[in-house]
Amino acid sequence: MRELKILSPTAILGYGFPMESWDEGMRREPDVIAVDAGSTDPGPYYLGAGVSFTDRDAVKRDLSIMIPAGLKAGIPVIIGTAGGSGAKPHLDWNTEIIKEIAHEQKLTFSLAVIPSDISKETVVKAFNKNSIHPLHPAPPLKRDDIDDAAHIVAQMGCEPIIKALEAGAQVILAGRAYDPAVFAALAVHKGYDRGLATHLGKILECAAIAATPGSGSDCMFGYIGEDYFRVEPLSPARKCTTLSVAAHTLYEKTNPYILPGPGGTLDLTKTEFIQESENCVRVSGSRFEPSEAYSLKLEGVKKVGCRTISFAAAADPVLISQIDEITPKVKARVADNFSELGDYFLDFKLYGRNIPGRTGVMGIFGQSSTKTSENSALELAIIIDAVAPTQEKANTICSFARSTLLHYGYPGRVSTAGNLAFPFSPSDIKMGDVYEFSIYHLIETDDPCKYFPIHILNFKEGGLHEV
Repeated sequence: MRELKILSPTAILGYGFPMESWDEGMRREPDVIAVDAGSTDPGPYYLGAGVSFTDRDAVKRDLSIMIPAGLKAGIPVIIGTAGGSGAKPHLDWNTEIIKEIAHEQKLTFSLAVIPSDISKETVVKAFNKNSIHPLHPAPPLKRDDIDDAAHIVAQMGCEPIIKALEAGAQVILAGRAYDPAVFAALAVHKGYDRGLATHLGKILECAAIAATPGSGSDCMFGYIGEDYFRVEPLSPARKCTTLSVAAHTLYEKTNPYILPGPGGTLDLTKTEFIQESENCVRVSGSRFEPSEAYSLKLEGVKKVGCRTISFAAAADPVLISQIDEITPKVKARVADNFSELGDYFLDFKLYGRNIPGRTGVMGIFGQSSTKTSENSALELAIIIDAVAPTQEKANTICSFARSTLLHYGYPGRVSTAGNLAFPFSPSDIKMGDVYEFSIYHLIETDDPCKYFPIHILNFKEGGLHEV
């Protein structure tokens, strides 16, 4: 069995890649170009609002290089989690970009578009049949979570992508997809071991992040054989080592040996990492264990309000030393003045202190084990964060909290002109809708392709061509 070769240009579509690395990858004659385009890391807003967290021009730049190169080489180009979150608005957004590229470069090809949206009616039916289960640490699903969801998507595995390849698609644009699936699909379709293909996809999904020094904006190349795979970066500035590849294998995992995914788990208990050359690592022993029931991860979000923030700074050592006593009193004044506004959220995020457990980044999680040499700061950055049912109410809460803190009198205060410095005018920033993940559960299915219809668009010299 000959090696099948996979080019991963960048960690996320739109993050870019150096042309030197890209050209080196194409010189190696890959069998497929695959790229992941999404993540839940940026939070629930993008799925709820139906917008991409990556820039349109940056995505178009990457695809303007990838698609013509794939067509010229006669190899498929596969894109997973279109538009960052993979729901219909994201899929439509990315489809329009591809249409523009096809028109501008007068390309002729077949495009498979694979939606991943799941209707509320479908989720309700599965809910009533007890076919939906929490994905730890999510709580059990409630009917209201379904009814209130802005968008619900399911994370597809390899099977719908393989079905699109079998239909002759030259470019595949998938909705929400299991990250390794777009890299593993062709190898699984060609009969290579699914465990090795999935593990290779796990490495390639973040491109050169698995190298050292790592980068999300550089290319990675993978080879898969009968009982092994190999990975190496395409920039002379980077190397793959057993440490870097093994470390990335542990990336985003709760268990170092078991990686669950659609239809089963990747078992790494017998995996071996070997330094084959200075830049290349060879991996073997990874196994795919099918699950009794085929399950897909559902992702859904609901709107919880609107946000307004104000960014300020303080340099008075007296204020800084008393900030933990002052902010609760400011909150109390807000509550006293606006009790009729009902439920709202108000927080003061403090950045720049060296006090463990009370920092802006990790303070929300309680006491930290971080060790520091000093328990003081020369200045603080303060973000006033207000969330309320409407934008107007969020504006009110943030504005009043900001003005109260600005002029709050505290023991030892010298200047009465104001406690805060504002780097921006206007000082209050209306952030708009706020979403939270409300569905993060598994749904059982008897068919891996059941929820993922395939739509074929044929382009001829840049225009849509009806068959």
